[in-house]
Amino acid sequence: MHYYRYSNAEVSCWYKYLLFSYNIVFWLAGVAFLAAGLWAWSEKGVLSDLTKVTGLHGLDPVVLVLVVGIVMFTLGFAGCVGALRENICLLKFFCGAIVFIFLLELAVAVLAFLFQDWVRDRVKEFFENNIKSYRDDIDLQNLIDSLQKINHCCGAQGPDDWDFNIYFNCSSESKSREKCGVPFSCCIPDPAQKVVNTQCGYDIRKKSKSQWDDQIFVKGCILALEAWLPRNIYIVAGVFIAISLLQIFGIFLARTLISDIEAVKAGNAF
Repeated sequence: MHYYRYSNAEVSCWYKYLLFSYNIVFWLAGVAFLAAGLWAWSEKGVLSDLTKVTGLHGLDPVVLVLVVGIVMFTLGFAGCVGALRENICLLKFFCGAIVFIFLLELAVAVLAFLFQDWVRDRVKEFFENNIKSYRDDIDLQNLIDSLQKINHCCGAQGPDDWDFNIYFNCSSESKSREKCGVPFSCCIPDPAQKVVNTQCGYDIRKKSKSQWDDQIFVKGCILALEAWLPRNIYIVAGVFIAISLLQIFGIFLARTLISDIEAVKAGNAF
């Protein structure tokens, strides 16, 4: 790794240490995400048997945490070292990566708006795949349960989607006690109960659908999320704008510091 020291001129300390402070937050957040992800994997025994990663057909939330951690750690490290060492290569890498992520986010937002039906089908397919793996991973199970409880929903399109899971399937071959039921997170909570009844969804789908309304949520989670978005559009837009402004600020600092370093280097070449 090369860096430059200039005797006749200096790079602005203001931009240099502001960019360093900006990136140290990224780096520390990346360390925290990586630590949390590795701890979760160690608790599940994945670190001693990496084949468990490919054994899950749905989403392992820990993988998402680790990917975010790796990206934030890498960018934070490149930005910190690049700012302190005045290394143009690292600063250009940091700036280019932030620009790429910003454009990717913008493209995803635009495409999601233009192709809503396609996105809805992909979300439905994604949710159904994760329903199949509900009992295979505790983190995925907790994620689905939280989603259903918070949004008062059950399944992707409705409670019958739980037929995708072998434990809840209503087929005559299934010997599971949860056969033809739904997870407890689909149940309408009883305010009088202080302890969660994890068996409240047993055999519920053996009953007529007219009896479901009083015991479980019948709305699918896709419909619930579609209804949630318009009600919270200002929050979503605010979060997106805040993240975008932070990224633009980082790009500005990196480009300004790169310009300063190149100007000083050019001045000292004469």
